[in-house]
Amino acid sequence: MRKKKPQTHSNGHIRIISGKFKGRKLPVKDVEGLRPTTDRVKETLFNWLMADIRDASVLDCFAGSGNLGFECLSRFAQDATFIELDRGAAAQIKSNAATLGLDNAVVFNASALEYLKNNQNNQTFDVVFLDPPFRKDLLSPCCDLLEQHQWLHENTLIYVEFEKESAPELPDNWQLLKEKQAGQVTCMLFIRS
Repeated sequence: MRKKKPQTHSNGHIRIISGKFKGRKLPVKDVEGLRPTTDRVKETLFNWLMADIRDASVLDCFAGSGNLGFECLSRFAQDATFIELDRGAAAQIKSNAATLGLDNAVVFNASALEYLKNNQNNQTFDVVFLDPPFRKDLLSPCCDLLEQHQWLHENTLIYVEFEKESAPELPDNWQLLKEKQAGQVTCMLFIRS
C-alpha cells in the first residue's frame, strides 16, 4: 500500500480558500525561492483578518504566486497591488487576474525595495503583506521604506512572515496583534499606530 504524499504546492497551483472564487486553483510559475503560503497558514491569517478585508486596499509585496492578494480579492477587497521581481511570476499573476476577470488587480514587475522608494500618488494601503524571500535581509529595509514614504496610514494592518531564526527590526509604531509559529516560519500581524 502506498503512502499518501503530504499536500504541497509542488503541483504548481494555489487554491483560493474562501469568497467569490472559493475552490479555484490558479497556476503558479516554478521560480527558485518561491514558497506560496500554505493553506493552513493562510487560513489562520485570514481568520485574523476576516473583518478587515472587505473594501480594503491591499499591497502584496514580494507577491510570488499572488496567493495572499488573490485571497483578498476573492473576499471583496477594493483592490490589490502586487509587486513581484521575477518576470515570469509577475506575468503569471497578471494572467491569473485576467482568468478571474479582475479589473482591480495591478501588477508591477519590480523590486519591492525600488518600488517603495517612490510614492508619487501619496497612496496608502489598509492591509500590507510582507513575505520576502528568506535569508536575503529584505524585511527590515522594506518596513523602513513603507514608513519613510508614507505608504501606511494609522491602523494599517501589516502581515509579516520570516524564517524563525531571524528577528527583523520592525518600526516602533507597529503594535503586535497576533503571532504564530508554523514549522520554520514565524507569522506576525501588526497594526500601525
